[in-house]
Amino acid sequence: MPAMLWLLAAVFMLGAAVGLAQGSEHRHNYYDFFVKETSYSRLCKNKTLLTVNGQFPGPTITARRGEWVFVNVHNQGDKNITIHWHGVDQPRNPWYDGPEFITQCPIQPGTNFTYEILLSEEEGTIWWHAHSGLDRAGIHGAFIVHPKDGTDYPFVNYTKLHKEIPIILGEWWSTDLNLQLEEYLKTGGEIHNSNAHTINGQPGDLYPCGREDTFNVGVQRGKMYLLRIINAGLDGDMFFGVAGHNLTVVGTDGRYLKPFTVETIMISPGQTMDALLEAKRSPSTGRYYMASKTYLSNSRLAYQNGTATAILEYKDAPLAARRATPVLPNLPNNTDDAIAIGYTAQLRSLASKEHPVKVPTEVDEHMLITLAINTLPCTTGNGTCDGPGGTRLAASLNNASFEDPHVDILDAYYYSIQGVYEPDFPNIPPFLFNFTNTNGSRRYWPTKRSTKVKVLEYGAVVEIVFQDTDILGAENHPMHLHGYAFYVVGRGLGVFNKTTDPATYNLVDPSYQNTVTVPKAGWVAMRFKATNPGVWFMHCHFDRHTVFGMSTSFIVKQGDTPESKMRPRPTNMPKC
Repeated sequence: MPAMLWLLAAVFMLGAAVGLAQGSEHRHNYYDFFVKETSYSRLCKNKTLLTVNGQFPGPTITARRGEWVFVNVHNQGDKNITIHWHGVDQPRNPWYDGPEFITQCPIQPGTNFTYEILLSEEEGTIWWHAHSGLDRAGIHGAFIVHPKDGTDYPFVNYTKLHKEIPIILGEWWSTDLNLQLEEYLKTGGEIHNSNAHTINGQPGDLYPCGREDTFNVGVQRGKMYLLRIINAGLDGDMFFGVAGHNLTVVGTDGRYLKPFTVETIMISPGQTMDALLEAKRSPSTGRYYMASKTYLSNSRLAYQNGTATAILEYKDAPLAARRATPVLPNLPNNTDDAIAIGYTAQLRSLASKEHPVKVPTEVDEHMLITLAINTLPCTTGNGTCDGPGGTRLAASLNNASFEDPHVDILDAYYYSIQGVYEPDFPNIPPFLFNFTNTNGSRRYWPTKRSTKVKVLEYGAVVEIVFQDTDILGAENHPMHLHGYAFYVVGRGLGVFNKTTDPATYNLVDPSYQNTVTVPKAGWVAMRFKATNPGVWFMHCHFDRHTVFGMSTSFIVKQGDTPESKMRPRPTNMPKC
């Protein structure tokens, strides 16, 4: 009899557990990521680089809005690693955001760590990548968030969408990037450009030895396709287009947009764009190039001037058409500022009943943040470095050049550890001048290393105006904020005027992004409400600029209710 009672109790408990799982608000998705060295051949040469599961780009994560995703990262490489879930707000969950020495100590070789990724309002294309050193050159992949069950895309009925295709724009270095990073840390010189652009890991047949493995997309005439485009490159704004086809842009950074149609998109590192492609081939053509090339905002810089290609092939075209040489798209010149600025100006939120806009109108914290390339004194033994005038290259926000502490800032804040960070990041730059003057004085070149962060009260509404400067050259800067999406309420060229420029703000349907392109010699204004407690990194998504110090963090204090406090610190966090 006791055995029967035990069996009945076990069956009851199992049924209850199954019921809980089936009725749970969240479906759980599990992935194993094995980080390891993998051998690849590109540009007629072999090399090894760190990848996930031996794939370049790495595996695609898929989930639905509001679900939880768990990724167990096994570090089988020979260096420390972290991974960031780019575009995920991680509400109350900064522990799993990923940037090394900001929210966690890195995962050491021979160990593993499971990330818990909490999706909330994200819907569309986001992505994941390494957030340690320059490792994201090989460690990155798509993260696709579909609508909840029973709901549909606002731009096309799901049944009319034939296929979704991730298009990851990247770069290839023939040398070891870690060696370049080590050289910069020694001499303070520039980090060299890549040897090729890539589309889904392949340079394409305009580069040496690229023909055989060029990425090929098969389509059928009359079908609709959704291209999920990601700029995973370290240092290049990119023009992208498909020969013979227009692209209807419907989303960016995991949020929807008012659709608009273009021949060419401009996408900065860190950004994603969702674009519809209707397969309409000409009768005589069956193959078309997809292509990407650098948009160079600073013509004084060296750049990778090649064109990466993939092939769009109509499987239902006649055999002769499928054997023809593909047609190239008419991409803009590398320095075409008008196309780049005009494209970005078209990004507008849906502002619909299902996807409302909630722009904060009363601002508590006004911040003007200058973006600059700077110099530091040379610290080598012989007193000679490779930066301008024998200095070290650096970068800054409000002339504070961030350097990683040796304990992560989140732990230091959580446990009140003193001396790890400085809580006095300024709301305005330390000196005011004509920021976009191309003949600026050398007196503005120097900066200082710091660990300055900005502390925000829970619920504060923040407006940040990012102002580019011409200190050592004006250029675009893709600024990315972790833990938040923000409304891009204004932009312009020249120096921001706090008296007149706010009158031009768009508070009706501004785009809602996590990575915004600040135009060269110009400014962007964005707003967000600080209701996600924790420590959140903000940085330029040109990786060399992050390495140089163009970053800071926001510490958002906790509120008074359980729903406004951070989740407890996990017990299995990696140790420094």
